[in-house]
Amino acid sequence: MNTTTATTTIVLHGHKVVGGIAEGEALLTTERISGWGGIDPRTGSVIETRHPLRGVSFAGKVLVFPGAKGSSGWSNQFHMTRLMGTAPAAMLFNEMTTKIALGAVVTRAPALTGFDQDPLQVIRTGDWVRVDAERGIVEVTRRSTDE
Repeated sequence: MNTTTATTTIVLHGHKVVGGIAEGEALLTTERISGWGGIDPRTGSVIETRHPLRGVSFAGKVLVFPGAKGSSGWSNQFHMTRLMGTAPAAMLFNEMTTKIALGAVVTRAPALTGFDQDPLQVIRTGDWVRVDAERGIVEVTRRSTDE
């Protein structure tokens, strides 16, 4: 059985929330993430009971999600992920709110919003994503295997 691997690169443009450059494997959810009571900052894992990513860690990954939900504790919990070394490498989200803006700032991970294409429709979990928040560019490398 022959297997060939092809790569496809997709480019998105967005608006900088927090500057910097980072890359890593994408972790995507179409559900909002709750900070206070929704994540465990010790592991960088989602712990919210009914969340599709329950038990999955975003540590070192490019977190792609619609936005934040819950209380102002969101920023505190994500700040703790930075202190514990379990923060996402970068964050890409659709809805800008004050809680997510503060959370992104205290996490210090490159963060973008306001995209020319919906990242929830373009990016898949496992894609390799390079985020250049300084230039507002996201490069998504998708590998497809044909048998």
